[in-house]
Amino acid sequence: MTLAVRPAVIADVAGMARVHVDTWSETYRGIMPAELLDAPDLIDRRTQMWTQILAEAAPSKYTGAVAESDGRIVGIAMSGPPGTGGSVEDRHLYVLYAYRSIHGTGVGQDLLDAVIDPSATTALWVADPNPRAQAFYSKNGFVADRTVKTDDYDVVREVRMVRQAGCD
Repeated sequence: MTLAVRPAVIADVAGMARVHVDTWSETYRGIMPAELLDAPDLIDRRTQMWTQILAEAAPSKYTGAVAESDGRIVGIAMSGPPGTGGSVEDRHLYVLYAYRSIHGTGVGQDLLDAVIDPSATTALWVADPNPRAQAFYSKNGFVADRTVKTDDYDVVREVRMVRQAGCD
């Protein structure tokens, strides 16, 4: 299996939406309600989201990357400006997903490196519990800052992790 990471382009939207939906199902089944994960319009909503993001993809706004294997998108990542209220970061890591079948190949690291500048303080929200993801981010210099919230769907507890500028 040959894996390559490259910047995301608008032609990738369908594949990115598919990875987003599939990896949510792999990762969050049993944590998020099945109605959310199995919603018939979820793929359409993710397609609209990725279309909007990539249409605005100036480096100062969003930076997206995809991982490909044999011409198929198998991983996605995206960083962007910090959210509103209480931001501690210069950039925010919003998305980093890869199919479970390629975990451990280094693709997660390559995706992270493609969308995060080590000279920028970066924060992210990670599901809790999600020990594999939390360990990956810790290995990359992210530290939980004791800030906790419930996700946008009000079902998953999330922990904020922050990596200070200059840490890579």
